[in-house]
Formats: sequence, structure tokens, C-alpha cells
Amino acid sequence: MARSEIKLMEAAIALGEELSFARAAYRLGITQPTLTKQIAELESRLGAILFARNHRTVILSEIGQAFLKEARLSVLHADRALQAVRTAKEDVEAVLNVGRSPHMDPFLVSTLLEMRMTKYPKLRIELHTRLVHELVRDVETGVLDLAFLTEPPEAPLLTKIKVAEAPFYIAILGTDRLVAYPALRMKQLAQRQWVLFERQTHPMLYERLLTLAIEQNAAPRGVHHFMAVEEAYALLEENESVVLLTKADALTIARTGVAVRPLEEAALCIKTYLASRSDNHSKLVSSVVRALIRKLETVQFTSMSLLLCATSPVVGVIPAQEKYPAR
Repeated sequence: MARSEIKLMEAAIALGEELSFARAAYRLGITQPTLTKQIAELESRLGAILFARNHRTVILSEIGQAFLKEARLSVLHADRALQAVRTAKEDVEAVLNVGRSPHMDPFLVSTLLEMRMTKYPKLRIELHTRLVHELVRDVETGVLDLAFLTEPPEAPLLTKIKVAEAPFYIAILGTDRLVAYPALRMKQLAQRQWVLFERQTHPMLYERLLTLAIEQNAAPRGVHHFMAVEEAYALLEENESVVLLTKADALTIARTGVAVRPLEEAALCIKTYLASRSDNHSKLVSSVVRALIRKLETVQFTSMSLLLCATSPVVGVIPAQEKYPAR
């Protein structure tokens, strides 16, 4: 298959998923006129209309839906063929592209990297960090072989297995009155200044937090937002601020003078899944998934045990039980 044909299919896939020439062009790293030209060329070659569009909307036709289903598979196989050539040249048996969410437990990645595969002694794992919706898209399109997804949206093309679940964590100053509690509830955060990750980094988790706060009459006095955890630490010193964090972020912010407590709210339990395409029958992918699950089954892991507690009796981390696959 010629590279030019693959580019046209990639253009159609992007437009079919984004339903916006602007977003699809941005995703592909090309201009809108270039994308428009590629779609027109593809439709001309096929002799069919894949997209009905006007100045405001883009709608995928029935023919377009059928085409995209097969185009995704064609691009996936083409990518795998190119990867096979590269791995042969580099004297490795295979390269496994694995995605991870910035909110996921780093313990899962370290466990994956520590595994030794007898059948694939020259296996190379390459990690890619994306937002969860980007991870879903990249697994669906074959860019990634596997991905760790934190509370992913519905994705019919993916097969998922739960590999961990954990609570949210609350970071407070060591002088805060809430330090006296081994764990916190949402109502204790009412009318406090919240410091929260930007909505765009994980819309579902963000909405779940605020919805529960409203349901429990525990709305914050105000909300600051951060992209990097270091920004959150700087905001923590504001009067009565609390930082709401996933475990990954809590591991980063824990330091002398900061206390971290689990948020005990069953509705806010964060689940992490390992996902692959449902039609991915790769023996390598299956072997890695099985090996990782077996590895996790042997681990009895206590949340936050990797965090070093400060010597002060009022500062540090109060553990909360986290769940990994267990026999």
C-alpha cells in the first residue's frame, strides 16, 4: 500500500472521529485546506461521498462509516508492518508501544518495566503519556498497542481489564486542623478554597468531584486550577486551601510541611484499566497482558507506601488500602 493512500485514510479517520475540519487538521498537523484537498481526493478515488458537510457541520455518511471501519484496520496493519521492519533493523524482537495517563499510579508502569518476558528477551517497551481521550483514540487507531486508562469513556472498539482502584487524596498544610483526621470526607472540604486539576485533563473525574460536592452540600468557596503539581503546591499556602489529587499527583506533592489524607468517598473511587483493541490478536500483546496480571496478583500493595512520611507527628501520609488484582 502506497504511503499516499495511507495518508488519505488517516485524514478520513481523523475527520470521522473529530467531525471538525479544524480539530482534525490540528490533530494531523496539517492545514485545513490541505485536509479538505485530501478528503476530496479520497472521495474522488472512491467515487463516493464519505462526509456530508457545510460551513458548520460535518456528518459521516453510511458509506463513510463502512469505509472508516476497514480503513482503521488497513492503517493498523500498515503501521505494524513498518514497525516489524524497524525492529528487525534494530536487533530487537518487538517494540511494544504503551500509553499511560498522567493521573495513573506509577507503580503499574514500574511493574510493567520490571517484567522479564522469556519468550521475548529483546522486547523493548516505549512509553507515551497522553490525556485519557487521546489514549483511547491512539489505541483504537493502532498507534498504541496497550494503554493504562484512568476512568476512560465508553469505547466499543477496546477490550479493558481493571488493574487498580484507589481513592482521591487531599493535600493540606501540616498546620491545618484537618491533619487530626486519618481520612477525610467531602463535607469536611465545604467552603474551603479548592485547588483542582484543569477540567480538560480529565473531564469525567472533574465533573464527578464537583457533582458529589453539590449533592452533599459541600461546594467549595472557590476553585483554583493547575496543570502541573508544582503550581498546586504554591497555591496550597493560601488560607484554608485543600488540593484534590490522584495518587500520582499526591506522590509528587508529598514533602515536609504537607500532609496527605485519603478522601473516603466510594463514589470517587478511581479505577485504572489496561486496554487494547478488541481485534488485536497479537501474541505479544496477549503475553504481556497475562504476565502483568500475574505479576499484580502476587502484590499486596498498600496505597501511598512509597511516600516518605516526615518526622513531624502532624505531617506525612495516612495510608489507604488500594486494590490490585489478588488471588
